Amino acid sequence: MERKYNKKLIPTAQLLRKSMTKEECHLWYDFLRNYPVKFTRQKVLGQCIADFYCAKARLIIELDGSHHFGEDDFEHDIERNKYLEQFGLTVLHIPNNEINHNFNAVCDYIDFLVNRVIDSE
Repeated sequence: MERKYNKKLIPTAQLLRKSMTKEECHLWYDFLRNYPVKFTRQKVLGQCIADFYCAKARLIIELDGSHHFGEDDFEHDIERNKYLEQFGLTVLHIPNNEINHNFNAVCDYIDFLVNRVIDSE
């Protein structure tokens, strides 16, 4: 990445941490905050802010509300993913309705992805 973080995005990331969606709160407080491998929330990575980031697993988790399903938004997500993936990061998009209706399965899948990377080291 051209920079570990973009200082101009730090205030936005701090604001996003203070105003998480209910789905972000649920995933953070009920799973990721106490997960054995460290995750951070609203992490500035280059020119992006990731909802959740695990450096050890090189994994970004993005929770997607309905605004991510418009054609322009979908194209923006593809470009953003390409940008992040060029640094060896994996981007996992999870629709909010999956958090609300299949929370345990979402957590199991995140655990699988993290352990797959850690076990291969």
